[in-house]
Amino acid sequence: MSLQKNLTHAEFDRSGSMAGSVVPTMQGRLWHRFLSPIFSGLHYGHVEFILPSGGKLLFGSGNEKEPIVQVQIHNNRTLWSIVTRGMLGVAESFISAHWSCDNLARLFDLCLRNRATYEKLYSHGKVARWIAHLKHLARANSIKGSRKNISFHYDLGNDFYRLWLDPTMTYSSAYKTEEHEALEQAQLRKLDRVLQLSNARPGDTILEIGCGWGAFAERAATIGCKVEGLTLSTEQLDYSINRAKSKGFDNLARFHLRDYRHETGQYDAIASIEMIEAVGEEHWPVYFKHLHDNLRPGGRAALQAITIDENGFEKYRSGADFIQTFIFPGGMLPTEVHLDDHAKKAGLIPVFRETFTQDYAKTLARWSKAFLAQWPQISKLGYDERFKRMWLFYLAYCEAGFANNTINVGHYCYERPA
Repeated sequence: MSLQKNLTHAEFDRSGSMAGSVVPTMQGRLWHRFLSPIFSGLHYGHVEFILPSGGKLLFGSGNEKEPIVQVQIHNNRTLWSIVTRGMLGVAESFISAHWSCDNLARLFDLCLRNRATYEKLYSHGKVARWIAHLKHLARANSIKGSRKNISFHYDLGNDFYRLWLDPTMTYSSAYKTEEHEALEQAQLRKLDRVLQLSNARPGDTILEIGCGWGAFAERAATIGCKVEGLTLSTEQLDYSINRAKSKGFDNLARFHLRDYRHETGQYDAIASIEMIEAVGEEHWPVYFKHLHDNLRPGGRAALQAITIDENGFEKYRSGADFIQTFIFPGGMLPTEVHLDDHAKKAGLIPVFRETFTQDYAKTLARWSKAFLAQWPQISKLGYDERFKRMWLFYLAYCEAGFANNTINVGHYCYERPA
């Protein structure tokens, strides 16, 4: 339940609803007319909107113990952006500094906990979503398109990622994250878990599809495995090669600028950590066929994958969200059903599954904190305020998604029959 306020402090009546007075200006009435149908049904938390005129609109559950988020509207064009472009408009107007928030992750968390609110925001901008979807389809992950799409995100510069990732340079969810320990420890735990799940033994050969900056290869080399790492990022390739040379494991790890579809070797095991998200739906069958063909009989592929719930997949695939538009062009999250179905069709046997979704929310919170702390140094690399706001939006958006299990992360293992 909600009432609108132009007072400084929230007041609660005995029924638990927020009490106050309606902002009397034309601007206030216009904003109220738009926001009230969206936020008046909040059953958890509170959101206070501060308008460009200084007037305030306050919506909430009425429970004083629940969190309150403050949204400052700096430009009335925000309203038009949301009406015409929905969630894309929310993102675009934030990136343009037309609005700000004291806690982005909490705002997205409130929207997802109050699912009806999120759905109402999503319902706006159908034409914009359709246009974005067409652009997304044009960024398909063909051999040529994949390299371009990967470069868009991962070739921002090794110095950029080095500033805010943990010392292992691992850009994927940590595993069994503990508040008292450094993120690096949870990332090493994840790498060890993937190694364990792949059944790799000293002397075994491992194909890593999507090798990142070489963290997994380094970890595998410590137990005597031989790794062939594939990437489409020139920045990652250079970093990984130099890493192996400087740390003395270049005799056990080699890295290649190569599409997985061009790999012809056979290996004792395969590791692929958060790479399938960049494959694209139409290429999932090919991806799993290569997992099968690149494994020796009896070998195991260990994947770490971000998935989306089966019930939300059709809506998700019919549009292009903020992540696909601004961060990962050509990307598509599978469901767990897709993973197992495509694996079975390729001749692989699903043998293990575990999810650790809340660890990703914790990982993203750590990244956000590090990104903000390092921003003065990041800005010296030439990145501007729009870039900063886009990344803050991205990290907070994902953190809330994992915190509310809208998206999930897990380990999935598949064996090629002996």
